[in-house]
Amino acid sequence: MIYKILVTREIPDDGIKLLKADKRIKLEIYKKDQPIARKELLKRVKDKDIILSILTEQMDKEVFDSAGPQLKMIANYAVGFDNIDLNEAKKRNIVVTNTPSGQISESVAEHTIALMFALAKRICEADRFTRAGKYKAWGPKLLLGTDFYGKTVGIVGTGRIGTGVVRRLHDGFNMKILYNDVKRNSQLEKETDAKFRSLEQLLKESDFVSLHVPLLPSTHHLISTKQFKMMKKTAFLINTARGPIIDEKALVKALAKKEIAGVGLDVYECEPMIDCDPKDNLDLKKMDNVVLTPHTASATLETRQEMSRLVAENILMFINGKTPKNIVR
Repeated sequence: MIYKILVTREIPDDGIKLLKADKRIKLEIYKKDQPIARKELLKRVKDKDIILSILTEQMDKEVFDSAGPQLKMIANYAVGFDNIDLNEAKKRNIVVTNTPSGQISESVAEHTIALMFALAKRICEADRFTRAGKYKAWGPKLLLGTDFYGKTVGIVGTGRIGTGVVRRLHDGFNMKILYNDVKRNSQLEKETDAKFRSLEQLLKESDFVSLHVPLLPSTHHLISTKQFKMMKKTAFLINTARGPIIDEKALVKALAKKEIAGVGLDVYECEPMIDCDPKDNLDLKKMDNVVLTPHTASATLETRQEMSRLVAENILMFINGKTPKNIVR
């Protein structure tokens, strides 16, 4: 049997080489380095057996109908899978896989801490200040930031990424660790003296708050007006998880009112738009106490190649009649 596979965006080549080496596979790759237009996607999925999808493409009933009843697998090139209608896929017996790995977790944990550093040490502000020719002399109060050592960090979600952040900050900076999750993490408590807190208490006590939960109905707008009012005025918020976990309108208002000290974002509620409502007078891009990156927390060569290999291995296991190791249930 020949398996027709659509790759909705070009990915690093390790996985592509694995797929091309299998004579049973006929690959069609959308070559433009931009999200595929919806109309184009619906045309290209026709008669495909497998779709290797990117997080920017919605895999839903319309796509499944356009592909046809022979569609048997969605192999998502991402850890997250909120772009896929899992209920509809289940109805049609379409297997869904993703690409979690230790390498991805390490990369995102590192990026999370990089955002913390950029905020606390005012790196981006200092860079802009220096490039603009404003640096004339050293001064005792010039661009004062804040230290990490001995501060309290609150981690919301202690999966692999959250745990990676905890270990680095505890071991490297002697930070006090608070955490919130759906269940206690006894191993983390034992190794880092982490303390379990309700979300409310964590927000009240933390100098840095870092979000590492999946996007679910229960976590949508987990951080909104009420939560910002609980936080210290000197606290920094970091989000490398999913944009809609933070209520963006509430965030902009909290920053404008100086209810928190700053925010570091790699993901956005209305991504790829940075501001959900461009008509608002307040703009995240114009705020000095905001550090923004374009959903690049896992953007290292090592990580993206590993994701490429994982997505290919999931596909190969499936067509060989085996259960892929990264099935989304």
